[in-house]
Amino acid sequence: MTTASESKLVISGLRVAVGGSEILKGVDLEIGPGEVHAVMGPNGAGKSTLSHVIMGKPGYEVLAGSVTLDGVELLGLPTWKRAQAGLFLAMQYPTEVPGVSLIDALSAAAEAAGRPTDDLQARLEAEADRIGFDHEFLTRPLNVDMSGGEKKRNETLQLGVVAPRYAVLDELDSGLDLDALRIVSRRIEQATEENNLGILAITHYSRLLNELKPDRVHVLAGGCIAASGGPELADELESTGYAGYAEPESETASAVASGADLDPFADPLA
Repeated sequence: MTTASESKLVISGLRVAVGGSEILKGVDLEIGPGEVHAVMGPNGAGKSTLSHVIMGKPGYEVLAGSVTLDGVELLGLPTWKRAQAGLFLAMQYPTEVPGVSLIDALSAAAEAAGRPTDDLQARLEAEADRIGFDHEFLTRPLNVDMSGGEKKRNETLQLGVVAPRYAVLDELDSGLDLDALRIVSRRIEQATEENNLGILAITHYSRLLNELKPDRVHVLAGGCIAASGGPELADELESTGYAGYAEPESETASAVASGADLDPFADPLA
């Protein structure tokens, strides 16, 4: 049995191409239980590509490297097996799923993982109350007729109920006003303390990190980790921007050319 002290999400030498263009050129990251690692960087640097490859989005070619959770190689596994292994992705643009309610989706996830569902309704309501999420959304088709901010709260509620071991947050702050961002990021920070949740938070701006306290901040530029440091690095980037880092080639044109934007996880600019 893997203990919390032994658990790790490890990304090693990850190289990824889209449409024949290499986007990630050797990414190395290691995240432990309860740790918050923030990845920042300019548009087109490969931040969303990193999140998609970790979770198993189609349309990307892994050229080299590995992604392991507790020593188990995730690359090559379908997305649902990565989720069952304890991985969660909060998407930048959550997908609408007509005909499937939130409670139905989470019930299916719990049953697939062999977890009880008898108290699921109570847990959903408790999580909704923690983040100010209207109970009417719990029975509505997943993300249908919700604003961008409501969808992000919905993602956070799912994270709280599923209680994964590691979560990748792909620009969770996108579409949230300051009050909603404070509530959502505070809830996720609490999960790092209550459930030892490890976090990889991808963001452009340091405002997410005012409540979600990072242990390490990494700059992804030119397809590589160009710099790493403590929380003060995020403050420095907020002031100086990314002018000191090499301009990456845009990944957007390559992604569109490859058809990688046609599946449910697709994002535009990342």
